[in-house]
Amino acid sequence: MIKKLSKHGNSLALVIDRPILDLLKIDENTDLELSTNGSALVVEPARSRRRRKRFQEALESTNKRYGSALRRLAE
Repeated sequence: MIKKLSKHGNSLALVIDRPILDLLKIDENTDLELSTNGSALVVEPARSRRRRKRFQEALESTNKRYGSALRRLAE
């Protein structure tokens, strides 16, 4: 899908079609997180800080416990 930005006051806006909003369960009250990998813009629903912290702790625990085995499997 190709989209163009629309003028919105002194800014530009990206209009997201309803089917995409419905698919991602996004509405006008959803906080969005914007990021980039240097060539693409990524727009996603903002994750809660608590959930992100729990995920990071689980990832670190898994890496500590199984990191060397996972590295060997990757080779």
